[in-house]
Amino acid sequence: MLGKIRQPTLVVHGSKDVVVMPINAFLLGQHIPDARLVMYPDASHGAQSQYSDEFLEHARRFLN
Repeated sequence: MLGKIRQPTLVVHGSKDVVVMPINAFLLGQHIPDARLVMYPDASHGAQSQYSDEFLEHARRFLN
């Protein structure tokens, strides 16, 4: 089903997330046709908060 997603997709994940294992982010990045994966090192489930400045920059670039 992931291959049917036609919208550009930003997948953001922390490499040390124990709630949703990082392999899931890699699978999304592989199977969604226009996906961009950003993996934040040493970040947990709140990667967007832990790397807020970097996340905002990645989100801006993705949306432009």
